[in-house]
Amino acid sequence: MAKGCLHHIELYVSDLEKSAEFWGWFLNELGYRPYQKWEGGQSWRLDGTYIVFVQAEERFLDIPYHRCRVGLNHLAFYADSRAHVDEMTKKLESRGVPILYKNKHPFAGGDSHYAVYFEDPDRMKVELAAP
Repeated sequence: MAKGCLHHIELYVSDLEKSAEFWGWFLNELGYRPYQKWEGGQSWRLDGTYIVFVQAEERFLDIPYHRCRVGLNHLAFYADSRAHVDEMTKKLESRGVPILYKNKHPFAGGDSHYAVYFEDPDRMKVELAAP
């Protein structure tokens, strides 16, 4: 692997079953494949990078995730093309996934940034951007 590339990302979630269903579908659409699975977590891998989802312990569920607090704001993934962003937007909407910034879509990131922004089950912002 090239120096500086991400090895993995680990996210704690409030409901592993919901998150695994959501992220499993999305990541499979992007070419990720199931990698690891155990009682409290699951991961998907693409090449040398994998994304892990772990069930948060009950005692840490009192304060829900919010992307404007200190910590991770969002995850951004590359799409194949603008057409891929459009296709995935339709698929996300058909699944009832909240699309963010609909009034500016697909240029919510600026006039030259073609992307769809949406939320996962914990309301984490996710971006799929055209190259």
